[in-house]
Amino acid sequence: MERRWQTMKKRTIKCIAVAVGAATGAAAVKTVRNTLNNLADIAMNRNLTENNEQILFSMAKPASAKELEMNNRRTLAAEQLRKSEYSTVTIFSYDGIRLIGHLHLVENPRRTIIAVHGWRSSWDNDFGVAADFLYSNECNVLYIEQRAHGASEGNYIGFGLLERYDVLAWIEWMNEQEFSHLPVYLFGMSMGAATVLMAAGEHIPDNIHGVIADSGYTSPRDEWKYLAENGLHYNYRVMEKYLDNRAMERTGFLPDEYSSTEAMQECKIPVLFIHGTEDSFVPIEMTFENYKACAEPKCLLVVPGAGHCQSYLIAQKRYEKELLQFWQEFDKANPES
Repeated sequence: MERRWQTMKKRTIKCIAVAVGAATGAAAVKTVRNTLNNLADIAMNRNLTENNEQILFSMAKPASAKELEMNNRRTLAAEQLRKSEYSTVTIFSYDGIRLIGHLHLVENPRRTIIAVHGWRSSWDNDFGVAADFLYSNECNVLYIEQRAHGASEGNYIGFGLLERYDVLAWIEWMNEQEFSHLPVYLFGMSMGAATVLMAAGEHIPDNIHGVIADSGYTSPRDEWKYLAENGLHYNYRVMEKYLDNRAMERTGFLPDEYSSTEAMQECKIPVLFIHGTEDSFVPIEMTFENYKACAEPKCLLVVPGAGHCQSYLIAQKRYEKELLQFWQEFDKANPES
């Protein structure tokens, strides 16, 4: 009787252990799935849940006094740019999405800039600090709002894979205007830099005289991997296939289907690369890779101590000097001649 009781006891404990293990396994699977959904939503979805906003916030390092001062300068400059005189422009993308831009014209322009902001940022935030310099140096500027940002339509962010075609549509619109005889430069920040670099790998008109790429990455996959492993401390290999499938569902592209590095191998126009040494969002090594791959005339500005898209704020005079030299060299000549 005692032996039978002991046997029943052991079997009961084993059954409980199996049940607990199954429940724990199911909970773990659910947790992993929720984590992957959160990462996919943070990367690509236009709208963020409160939980995803908290995840993004947790990735940010505490701002130093110097960074707080730079953020304040950026905020004030953005407000000033929003209050400046410009006309709002609407076009449609290749896939029927309404895109919004803001065109600021100057008297006696010498060139036109198409300014492309970064991931989850805005036209005024990324270019406000440089706006007065651009105007005072006779640049018309078209500030575009990337798809799934601001007033532009779209539910998903394509990390440059979709947006490169939007840039081509904006170029086409610019060339229909009365100032189409002017040289045009594509100027991108962060994801905007990757976008204009990818656009430069496509067939573009002869009046596109150069690209300015500040803090751009090599490919969406490289950037996702870097942020997952360095910002969130997840093993990207575990989630790679799932995120690939989600990217294909939402954008029609795999995150390594095209890259800035590949585009640079096909590029036919000069490129000015800019990056800060302390960038913890897009590592400077990615710009080095893009620079190495670029087949055309190229320049590289490295700003010691600058974080992500902080180079203008850290080294304004040097930044402006590089832009002026770039324009002086390539304004007049056809880049392909």
